[in-house]
Amino acid sequence: MEYTELNNGVKIPLLGYGVYQIPDHAECERCVLDALDLGYRLIDTAQAYGNEEAVGRAIHRSGIPRETLFITTKVWITNAGQDKAAASIDQSLEKLETDYIDLLLIHQPFSDYYGTYRAMEEAYRAGKVRAIGVSNFYPDRLVDLCLFADIVPAVNQVETHIFNQQVNARKTMAQYGVKAEAWGPFAEGKNGFFTNPVLTGIGGKYGKTAAQAALRFLVQQGVIVIPKSTHRSRMKENFDIFDFSLSSEDMQALAALDTGKSLFLDHYEPSTVEMLSQFQL
Repeated sequence: MEYTELNNGVKIPLLGYGVYQIPDHAECERCVLDALDLGYRLIDTAQAYGNEEAVGRAIHRSGIPRETLFITTKVWITNAGQDKAAASIDQSLEKLETDYIDLLLIHQPFSDYYGTYRAMEEAYRAGKVRAIGVSNFYPDRLVDLCLFADIVPAVNQVETHIFNQQVNARKTMAQYGVKAEAWGPFAEGKNGFFTNPVLTGIGGKYGKTAAQAALRFLVQQGVIVIPKSTHRSRMKENFDIFDFSLSSEDMQALAALDTGKSLFLDHYEPSTVEMLSQFQL
């Protein structure tokens, strides 16, 4: 496993396992146990995923020393504001069966996210959290937070894949020392992702799959990735990306696939704000 260092000196694995859309607790627990058994040490969950308890049970059952794991969760919109966020952080700690969270993120840039961030700063100072950051923050909102918060976010987790590479957004993140983390690194299979001829051709050169080439493209640029699969064989495949490097020509070919557009949500659209804000935990 390769690591990258956050702006506060904490080291985070470049590759992790995400549990988005695994609401069934037994299934989620099984998946996390499989991922940990295969060597994953970064597990990414969220209050909104409804599976923090399953992640906590899997961590406990695994017997793996807690200090070797890196657990991420996120504060949802309905827990926004300093008091509600603070209470929700304690609830997440209890559900995850841990004394501390390695990385805590604001899940969406809506409602009183400044109040949420103040609660996260307090949790960080109290030792409940090792690093804090944000998710789905576009450059303007990220810069605003970087300039006016006491603690600069360590991470911004955003939609990032070969069709939406976040080139300009990542430049802004780098300017402020914020690490980029990719959700949806496979674009959930949209745009013929797994059969894309450029991806499959480049992967084939190294005896790798399109998925492995896509992940390697991101981690080779220092982007943290958290691919999700419920199949152990795919988890293993996704984990095996550190035994090869893409050539500069291959990197350029994959960079050319960027459309600069989201395949999911535009956070500037009023309808997106309305839709996400209606989701209750």
